[in-house]
Amino acid sequence: MPMTPAELAEKLTELPPSSSVSLRFKADSYFDAIRSIVDIFGPKNDLNVIYITSAMPSHSMIEVLEMLEIDMKRIYFVDCISHIMMGAQLKHENVIFVESPTMLENIMLKVEYLMRKTKDKKHVILLDSINSLAIHNNAKILSEFLHIFVNNFRSKGAYTIVFAMDEYSSEEILNMLFMVIENSISVSDSEG
Repeated sequence: MPMTPAELAEKLTELPPSSSVSLRFKADSYFDAIRSIVDIFGPKNDLNVIYITSAMPSHSMIEVLEMLEIDMKRIYFVDCISHIMMGAQLKHENVIFVESPTMLENIMLKVEYLMRKTKDKKHVILLDSINSLAIHNNAKILSEFLHIFVNNFRSKGAYTIVFAMDEYSSEEILNMLFMVIENSISVSDSEG
């Protein structure tokens, strides 16, 4: 039985700051996983959420979160998919665009900028998703990026959460996560 958003948020709260986590789930648990982070875990632990979107454009995600009546004040987006989908003309004060999901260094720079801009709070950085980035990037380059990304933000005391959808995760993606991420939680299985 899949974890509820509250159960997942509680499991994340048990981890120390600067933890890196891969969240594995089936597609039907996608919005529950997001909700657990942006609506429960982040606010409960007084964290700003920096949400890197490479699976779904930020404007679509914002619409969903607003429909769910989630407070958007402390959720910031680094959107690296809208430009290639011709949707970057829709502006929102908490969204920064990166031209392509292949521009991994720019993603990192935008996250660092948002962390400096909101330095009054601690952060949780959500990478949605490793599967989507794997479509756009060479496995070796993506593996190097993930290693630098996780270690950089770990050193800054941020939680780093990487989404991996079970249906689309190859052995190569799972090995990449295993080499870098210290905690793995299966949302689809409440035993974790």
